[in-house]
Amino acid sequence: MPKTRFIKNIFLGLGLILILASCGVARSLRDLPDISTYNAEIPERVQLSDSSFVLGNNFLTKNKQGLWELYVNGDPLEIGLKTGSLTQELFNWQETVFINKINELVPSEGKQKLLKKFLAWYNRKMYLNVDSQYKAEIYGISQYASKDYDHVAEPYPRVLYFHGAHDIGHALQDLALVGCSSFAAWGDHTADGKLLIGRNFDFYAGDEFAKNKIIAFVAPDKGHKFMSVTWGGFIGVLSGMNDQGLTLTINAGKSSIPLVAKTPISIVTREILQYASNIEEAIAIAKKRKVFVSESIFVGSAKDKKAVIIEVSPKKFGVYEVGSSNQLICSNHFQSAAYANDRDNQRHILESHSQYRYERMEELLDENPKMTPKLAVDLLRDTRGLGGKDIGYGNEKALNQLLAHHGIVFQPEDLLVWVSSNPYQLGEFVAYDLNTVFETGKNNPRAVSVSRKYGNIQKDPFIQTEAFGQYQRYRKLSKEVSAAIASGERVKAGAIKEFEESNPEFWEVHYLIGTYYFKKGYDRLALAAFRKAETKEITTLPSRKKVEKYIKKLQRRSTL
Repeated sequence: MPKTRFIKNIFLGLGLILILASCGVARSLRDLPDISTYNAEIPERVQLSDSSFVLGNNFLTKNKQGLWELYVNGDPLEIGLKTGSLTQELFNWQETVFINKINELVPSEGKQKLLKKFLAWYNRKMYLNVDSQYKAEIYGISQYASKDYDHVAEPYPRVLYFHGAHDIGHALQDLALVGCSSFAAWGDHTADGKLLIGRNFDFYAGDEFAKNKIIAFVAPDKGHKFMSVTWGGFIGVLSGMNDQGLTLTINAGKSSIPLVAKTPISIVTREILQYASNIEEAIAIAKKRKVFVSESIFVGSAKDKKAVIIEVSPKKFGVYEVGSSNQLICSNHFQSAAYANDRDNQRHILESHSQYRYERMEELLDENPKMTPKLAVDLLRDTRGLGGKDIGYGNEKALNQLLAHHGIVFQPEDLLVWVSSNPYQLGEFVAYDLNTVFETGKNNPRAVSVSRKYGNIQKDPFIQTEAFGQYQRYRKLSKEVSAAIASGERVKAGAIKEFEESNPEFWEVHYLIGTYYFKKGYDRLALAAFRKAETKEITTLPSRKKVEKYIKKLQRRSTL
């Protein structure tokens, strides 16, 4: 079943029950954090140019690679207010993109009302599971939320709920789970013996959603200073490093659907990044928080000179270490003893593309036994399958699925980090040095970029190739063919042939062509397309079964 249809059916199927089971919703919507002990007064924002702003000794600026750099300091409320003020346009933009995506997935006004009730019910206990300091920060940001969406919810609960969007989408049939990939190498597996970590964050909510990435440098009055890759209105951590050389990234695991939201995983990782300086402290913080989805928290530590994976879920907790090895790999399945007999995890390994990407990372790390930051970026940009096989562009079995929100590389012992610029992880990886960023940031009246003057990793030459142009063409045509399948309309003359030629090794191209012909009653053409799809590297076991089902159905028709 297509993921968009699954979302609609979930909301419709549960709707009547959830509307009746509304106990606690009103209390959740009325809850406000206690901000009485924080400073609610901040300076006025001053605009220096169309892409540079200062607010006291805080700033927001856009660098030449198109990444927004944000520096804020203070207590939780101050950080929220300063972030909201400096990033107001980016925040409003992001909220519009997010709401438009929901409208695209659920276009019916009646279903949207049902969705609103569902989310209010589902999130009814989130406020009890988010620490007061983060509620205060979110409250500060919410003061700059767009008034255009107050019909969805009041600003504060709305922004709070947005922090659980990754978790909720993940829980509802892993909607946000595409295929994040992470790895670490150290000791004899890196050129200088130091810890090196790379990751792709493959959360995709459309190209517009990833357009305005923010590299946030946060200096809180309590805890450690840290950086993270984020977007407007979001305080959680998806990929980040603190001034102690502790790094965090998250990879979604297989989840059953929980009945209530608890602590969003990005808030758990934010707390770890702000208050942990080593692996032991990170584990202790993760253990005390109640989550509502399954997630791998990939932790690298300069002090421990290694990386581990903290595996959390609503009912289990595990830590995975590699023992004597100096190499750690993480895709989207669990590896610790706590999940050895977990049925959801076992099924996910069998049915998904997680194990395939894991093995591809093994191959590439074996080919490059002395990793460097440049080689780490090359690995993250790899579009091939096992053995270097051409599996089509955009295949979820590839490490580079050409949809990543960002790619990132950390060198924790030197406090160095490289962050990708658009498109995907193909643009220039911009270097930052946390040894100097926070000193430079707190006295930066002209809001100049705090990136390093040297050491960037250049954009992928693939961007300039005909193959990349063809991939862009494929994406456009894929939407047109999918729309024609949904509406029953015909595509323009020659579009099917052009679509096939745009990405011929990708199984889904032939699957969509087969589906289009099947809907039109062109059985011979449909069967040929599905048989061609069957010869390609199909992403998941359920997808392969769908192709096989169509082939059997068409073969039966031909014998009648």
